[in-house]
Amino acid sequence: MQFELYDHRPDPSTVTDVENRCYDCLDQLQIPFTRIDHEPADTIEICHPIEKNLGAKICKNLFLANRQQTVFYLLLIPGDKPFKTKYLSKQINSSRLSFGSADKMMELLCIAPGSVSVFGLMNDKEKAVSLLIDEDLKKDEFIGFHPCKNTSTLKIRYKDLLERFLPGIDRTFQYV
Repeated sequence: MQFELYDHRPDPSTVTDVENRCYDCLDQLQIPFTRIDHEPADTIEICHPIEKNLGAKICKNLFLANRQQTVFYLLLIPGDKPFKTKYLSKQINSSRLSFGSADKMMELLCIAPGSVSVFGLMNDKEKAVSLLIDEDLKKDEFIGFHPCKNTSTLKIRYKDLLERFLPGIDRTFQYV
């Protein structure tokens, strides 16, 4: 399957408000990207042909919470790496982690399940969600994320994520 590549945002009238805010943020921070539009891709398996055409690994973005659903995390992890909650919980000194609720994800990141992305952190004005990045992602020059909706995927430089996007939205992260 072949996808068309774009180096610009879609027509603002054809996407959601949260997607437009994502593109506005990337424009403001002068972060270049390559875009592919596609059918909804809410699992990493569905993303494999997209990765191939985009020329970048699409990482899993996992919205996690402690058992009480009072502390929240966004974990960026390679798509092919299994997630082991026991090990991550120990690393960050948290009670056992599980997936955060869809309601909390929408409330904090303005994103629905299947579309969760690091770009959603721009919507978390209270900084209620802590960002965790798997160290294995350091080796990739490019990385892929949905622009807060799972019908497109953007390829950006990993360096731009760390040096432009996160400082631009006043966010820090922890490697795990």
